Amino acid sequence: MVRLNLGLKNREPTVVAGQQLNRGFHQMFEEGHLTLGVFFPIEAFEGAVPIMEGQVELAQRAEALGFSALWFRDVPLRIPSFGDTGQVYDPFVYLGFIAAQTKSIALATGSIVLSLRHPLHVAKAAASVDQLSGGRLVMGVGTGDRPEEFPAFDRQHASRTETFRESLRLIELAYREEYPDYRSSFGRMVGGSAGVLPKPVAGRVPIMITGRARQKLEWTAAHCDAWVKYSRTPERQEVVIESWREALKRSCRGQFKPFGQSLYIDLAEDPNEGPSDIHLGFRFGRHALIELLGQLRELGVNHVTFTLKYSKRPAADVLEELGAEVVPLFAARTISPGA
Repeated sequence: MVRLNLGLKNREPTVVAGQQLNRGFHQMFEEGHLTLGVFFPIEAFEGAVPIMEGQVELAQRAEALGFSALWFRDVPLRIPSFGDTGQVYDPFVYLGFIAAQTKSIALATGSIVLSLRHPLHVAKAAASVDQLSGGRLVMGVGTGDRPEEFPAFDRQHASRTETFRESLRLIELAYREEYPDYRSSFGRMVGGSAGVLPKPVAGRVPIMITGRARQKLEWTAAHCDAWVKYSRTPERQEVVIESWREALKRSCRGQFKPFGQSLYIDLAEDPNEGPSDIHLGFRFGRHALIELLGQLRELGVNHVTFTLKYSKRPAADVLEELGAEVVPLFAARTISPGA
């Protein structure tokens, strides 16, 4: 039975390194270690729309194999020029569906488009998933990168920088206060008139900012629990990570906040095949993959999530090889309290 921690008492802001966040965050991130996740759809496919068959069984298998997180996309509308529809289903609906059929694996979003969603809807949906999953939600958020979507939602593409900051502030306020008092472009709540329930398990849902979100890096460092970027070569990613550490020094006194990245892979049957470039990732055998992951861990990457869209092999076969030969080499050593 799920017991709700409705959290009616006021809380102070808690975007602080080392704090007690939920079990999903601690499952994904540990300083000095690298964990691995996988994006939905867990399938290889051509074109923009996946088949979405057997996903529950693959998600359960990923959990059994020791992956630390399942990742969900937010693609509000199908844009022909974009060529990607994520897992097709609404992320919060699909989060609830998968949460009900898994037990311990973290549930991560990459990323919820805050510029197109009302923050009170996001706050309630995210806290609901977090409560119903036993504290497994880690929410990646972004500004949105498809200009065609903004007119459909009567939002201004040019103002998404400010809208993103405002939305994130209101989500935190909805979690922190029983009855918030605010006025914004999203609406207003007069103190004492209304509030958001449920509250998340640990008082707030951990926030990962994905990409730059059109913000200064110091602002990102101060307002998130982790930062997630696209794949780059180790040499280029090293520069990005160093800039992140410098931003943490300036904004957070050098406190640890994790760095994660996505990685498209086409895992060859020959484990010795060398790397070749694909979109946002590589085709290679598992030995080259293991070498790359080792380099990323040394650079300070704390989590890598795989996308299997461009795989030439069935996703189930790739998942099994990763689970047997790769995941055990990069598992965090510490399990969080309450996990």
